Amino acid sequence: MSDDSGRRRRVHGMLKLYYGLNEEGKADEQPRSLDPCDINGPHFDPELYLNKLRRECSLAELMDHETCMVKQIRSLDSDMQTLVYENYNKFISATDTIRKMKNDFKKMEDEMDCLSANMAAITEFSARISGTLQDQHTQITKLSGVHTLLRKLQFLFELPARLNKCLELQAYAQAVKSYRHARCVLQQYSHLPSFKGIQDDCHAIMNKLAQELRQKFRDGGSSSKELSECVDLLLQLDEPAEELCDKFLSHARSRLELDLQGLEVEIRPYPSASVGRSASERRSSSVNSPNASSVSSPTPNTDILEFIDRGCNEFVSSLCLVITSYQELFINHAQKGELVAINISEMANEKLHGFVDDLAARYFSLVERRIQEERGVADNSLLVRALDRFHRRLQAVAKLLPGSTVPIQGTEIVIRAATDRVKQYLTALQSFYMDSLTDVRQALATPRLSATGTSMAAGGALLGGPTSSRDTHTSLPELLSSLSASILNQIKSVLTSVHLFTAKDITFSNKPYFKGEFCSQGVRESLVVSFIKFVCQSSRQFCESTGDKGGSTPPALLLLLSRLCLDYETSTISYILTLTDEQFLVQHHSPVTPVTTLCAEAREAAQKLLNHYVKVQGLIISQMLRKSVETRDWVNTIEPRNVRAVMKRVVEDTTSIDVQVGLLYEEGVRKAHSSDSSKRTFSVYSSSRQQARYAASYTPSAPMDTNLLSNIHKLFSERIDIFSSVEFNKVSVMTGIIKISLKTFLECVRLRTFGRYGLQQIQVDCHYLQMYLWRFVSDENLVHFLLDEIMGSSAHRCLDPVPMEQSVIEVICERG
Repeated sequence: MSDDSGRRRRVHGMLKLYYGLNEEGKADEQPRSLDPCDINGPHFDPELYLNKLRRECSLAELMDHETCMVKQIRSLDSDMQTLVYENYNKFISATDTIRKMKNDFKKMEDEMDCLSANMAAITEFSARISGTLQDQHTQITKLSGVHTLLRKLQFLFELPARLNKCLELQAYAQAVKSYRHARCVLQQYSHLPSFKGIQDDCHAIMNKLAQELRQKFRDGGSSSKELSECVDLLLQLDEPAEELCDKFLSHARSRLELDLQGLEVEIRPYPSASVGRSASERRSSSVNSPNASSVSSPTPNTDILEFIDRGCNEFVSSLCLVITSYQELFINHAQKGELVAINISEMANEKLHGFVDDLAARYFSLVERRIQEERGVADNSLLVRALDRFHRRLQAVAKLLPGSTVPIQGTEIVIRAATDRVKQYLTALQSFYMDSLTDVRQALATPRLSATGTSMAAGGALLGGPTSSRDTHTSLPELLSSLSASILNQIKSVLTSVHLFTAKDITFSNKPYFKGEFCSQGVRESLVVSFIKFVCQSSRQFCESTGDKGGSTPPALLLLLSRLCLDYETSTISYILTLTDEQFLVQHHSPVTPVTTLCAEAREAAQKLLNHYVKVQGLIISQMLRKSVETRDWVNTIEPRNVRAVMKRVVEDTTSIDVQVGLLYEEGVRKAHSSDSSKRTFSVYSSSRQQARYAASYTPSAPMDTNLLSNIHKLFSERIDIFSSVEFNKVSVMTGIIKISLKTFLECVRLRTFGRYGLQQIQVDCHYLQMYLWRFVSDENLVHFLLDEIMGSSAHRCLDPVPMEQSVIEVICERG
């Protein structure tokens, strides 16, 4: 099959080449060859071709050429025969078709001749009939015209009675239609007395009808459809369009104001008495419910969703119906028919815009008042659904009244409501945080009744006294964990509630504000960032209250808040902001507060709180030391037999503070301790590094020499900064507290005068403090140095500086 098809294509190609056709079967546009020796050209000359071959070719070439031409001739003859055989049936069929067409055309010619003869006969008969009925046709036309005129005259003469009948049946539309149908004729023939009388009667009847239509406006009991019909009929009676517009809008205003009054009844004034509730009442309504606000909300007759539904179903629906009817009557209807020339569309449209804007402003005022009553943040979904329905229904006004500012104002109300809601959530978070701190303070100030109570409301014990430190130490990590978790859960709950404003099924969430500014500035900055800053600022305020004992803030609360702020700096702030950005798809087109800035602020607050904690605890211990020094007669005191109770109390409180700080902060780094730290002895002149010979040969000039040597030694000693910032670890905190305590002890000693036994009592106290305090600080040399200073100062202020034997001191301290 493939060989046959290839052979056919070759044959066809040769035939096309012979007849000068291209591949598409068209004549080739290229110029044909004029060479007489071109065997395929039209100007081929056999004689010239043979002569050329004889001259140019040898005998063998001529024989080969002849053989080739013979083969080509036989091949072409064979191809021609094949083509004829293959298309024989087609040739026969074409011949039969041509023969049949000749027969059909002959029959068709006979039928056309017959039809032409029939048409000629019909034309002749029609001409005869028209000639015969010409006179009667003229008479019939004249009689028809007379009949039509008589019917018109009959309609005119019966018009007053017809109008009266329509007036009785209140078929006002039919009456106006009949009158408008005859008005032009009556006006045209009003100079005739008979027509003049009919016209006057019709005018009187139509005036009465117009009066009844106007009365419907004044009654106010007509439905919107009846009102529209009245306006349409009055316009057809050429009533002033502007006056009708005013009357229509006045009637519509009275009905819409009834809807507004019904809405206003449901809005109750905000009760001012509920604002002044106590903190305990606020906590009972806010802490128990994680989404509850600290501000009370009035209880209207209906919730916000029902209020918006009523406003949309009554006022907005009625307003849309009024707009549609008004446009149909005064704008669309005025642009067609006989009212085109009046050109009232512009005037009517202006009045409509003023009417809608005025009533919409009152409606929006009521809606905003009702939204402001939604101060409780317990269920935000209800408010979001109400705002969505409110925004959705206002889009109908935008479609009916293009160019109106009503939809824009409605969107602004939704934006303000969302912004106010964010502010309410911020206030609720701040109130929740402060109430939580109040509960923490109560828990720290209230002794525990049960060892199993671990909630924030259960409480611990007042720190500062060793008797209640165990309960406090048990509850402090739990309080921190509970406080941090409750704040974080509250933030997540608030973000979930606020996220409803950007849900996909909410129509106004597609607005640019809710896709951009609301997420970045409203939620991230105004809510989350503002709350984080509030936590840091309110925590720093606890450092501003001062008093005799470091202020009214419990030291444990300062420590807890410092750890809370430090945790915020390390992880919580980054987690909260990442959660906010992911949940709200925040795009930072506008400048936002970077995470590093908030972390720096939280770390600053933590540092300030921890420094204040060190100061407060140091002042508490310093107060005990100061009173113990100032209230004792150091000149006439008895020989020491034991360690004073205040020193034991100092060690106990320091140990309690060490345990307390260790619950929230890591240990920290200490310098290597010497093996005899607890066995160190103190000489009365150790601060100046002098030997006991100064005491043995005590003369009035000796104190001068020792003072001079002590001052020279201080010039080369490392300076101790008593109130320097501490690091976030237990060792640094304890070092700061002990520095403040011992520095106070030193300054108090410098203001007193000592006898022999007073000096020996200071020796015993310092040795006792050295036995225990060195293990709390980062560098034991700091304790040694301050205790050396205390002993040196007491020796300088002593009237009879005779120190106690070191073995006796050790026996007393070990026994104490």
